[in-house]
Amino acid sequence: MMDVDVAANLKSVIERIRKAELRSGRNPGSVKLVAVTKKVPVESITKVINEGISDLGENRVQELIKKQEQLPDVKWHLIGSLQTNKVKYVLGKTVLIHSLDRWRLAETISRMAVKKGLTADVLVQVNVSGEETKHGLLPEEVEDFVSEAVKLPGLNIKGLMTMAPFVDNPEEVRPIFKELYKIKQKLAAKWPGIRLLSMGMTNDFEIAVEEGADLVRIGSAIFRGNTG
Repeated sequence: MMDVDVAANLKSVIERIRKAELRSGRNPGSVKLVAVTKKVPVESITKVINEGISDLGENRVQELIKKQEQLPDVKWHLIGSLQTNKVKYVLGKTVLIHSLDRWRLAETISRMAVKKGLTADVLVQVNVSGEETKHGLLPEEVEDFVSEAVKLPGLNIKGLMTMAPFVDNPEEVRPIFKELYKIKQKLAAKWPGIRLLSMGMTNDFEIAVEEGADLVRIGSAIFRGNTG
């Protein structure tokens, strides 16, 4: 990995989040930054922890477990796809699973959580863009899914997550974030505990903040010097 000024990059990202909050009339500090540590060595991760970042996101279960053992005092988020046979490894080690995308996974998380005597906080992943390469429920499936999933013991649905397509002009994905916000508002009217939106990455996080993101998942702009 090239020599990157992680602290300076982080400062720039936080400043951009704050400006986006102000532009959209949101309170400064209302958006939480989840620093994505995929393929990032522990020594680089330590630099963001030293700058006050306590929420870290991993895509792969194996990598999350390995890093969590070395850095147990931060809040780990699983942001990547989760296989049912890996659920037992992440429960109790993550503060939030962002990628609940199917019924079998909901049942597995519920069963394993009950077995461990804990409650798993999760976000339902929604494939707003409809891309075949993306995981997630289609927007029209979300309400029916949630109405059943909220009945499962040990499972606490806290909100929704989406991934927008990677495009040259981030403005193109604004409608996707608007749509997820609209779905969340509809669900929150029935289930007030559903209030978080995880959306926005390095390429489009400012748009996501303007459209109501509560959590942004940013890796490259911090750890690789890609500020685009």
